[in-house]
Amino acid sequence: MKKVLTLTVLSFLLPLSLWAQKNNKTGYRDYTNAVLWQQHSGEFRALAFQAYNFARLSLLEQLKNADTTKRNCVVVDIDETVLDNSPYQGFEIQHGRSYDLKTWTNWTSKGIADTIPGAFGFLKFASRFNVEVFYVSNRLGTEFDGTLHNLKRFGFPNADAAHLVLNESTSDKEPRRQKIKEQYNILLLCGDNLSDFSNVFYREQKITTEEVNRAQQLFGTKYIVIPNPMYGDWEKQFYPRKDLKETERAEQRLNSLKTY
Repeated sequence: MKKVLTLTVLSFLLPLSLWAQKNNKTGYRDYTNAVLWQQHSGEFRALAFQAYNFARLSLLEQLKNADTTKRNCVVVDIDETVLDNSPYQGFEIQHGRSYDLKTWTNWTSKGIADTIPGAFGFLKFASRFNVEVFYVSNRLGTEFDGTLHNLKRFGFPNADAAHLVLNESTSDKEPRRQKIKEQYNILLLCGDNLSDFSNVFYREQKITTEEVNRAQQLFGTKYIVIPNPMYGDWEKQFYPRKDLKETERAEQRLNSLKTY
């Protein structure tokens, strides 16, 4: 009886072991839940609505003291800030792939991403107060047509060539923000990544959490953060080299977990 029980347990564990090995090869064992959370949880929607509700209140406060010699604007990121790319992430998982520029641009060229909850309502609210919207994204210039089509599809305000600012030379958004500031008051910045607000968060030798602590009064007032559990610059701290394979990245993530 004991021998039969042992064989039964082993027969159950073997498929799990093989599944774990296969899953570790793709590196997605800690990634699927993040995508599912964004796609299906009420909590994600609630946090997105909460962020954009704060954005409305903060915008009204910022308008009270805005420089009257300049026009007013808000600067928003696109991916996971106004457009939801979780279907692309789901596609990559199901096909056992990591991020790839070719598959990414194929996705963005379709212009079919849905909106992040609360984003459209907030930007339409801003436009009622003559606050323009600049979409500052690290999508490449080659993705311009698909991106603009996607924004126009939902009727986003200021969806035009003058307000869609993509990555033409560097992923550092600071020069683009400074260019906008020459003619506009940037009242608010909305993004899912800290570099959407200031490059101070990701300069070399900077500890991100310490920089966030220093800027804590700006979050919810000047900086509006949208939750993104799927990817971001925050991951870079775990990868000592840029050329790591996905299996090596998965190992680095495991080794970086806090435990007891």
